[in-house]
Amino acid sequence: MKYCFGDIVVVDGDEIGVVVKSWQKSEKGAEPEHEVYCRMRNAINTFPESKMQRYMVRHKYLDEQELEWQRNAIIN
Repeated sequence: MKYCFGDIVVVDGDEIGVVVKSWQKSEKGAEPEHEVYCRMRNAINTFPESKMQRYMVRHKYLDEQELEWQRNAIIN
């Protein structure tokens, strides 16, 4: 697993969340999933690991400059 409890992540492109629970599926080769609390939604949603990105910011969303940096960091 790439993420653990308390990791700050970006989901759905620009929303900041915190991993609150992680699931490793029992099927061979299955992708881990994580429950993530998103501040903007005020809800916990489940995301596959491939749809999450690690980010170290404390805002509710990414502003234009931070969003550009996040996108460039993934490419490089």
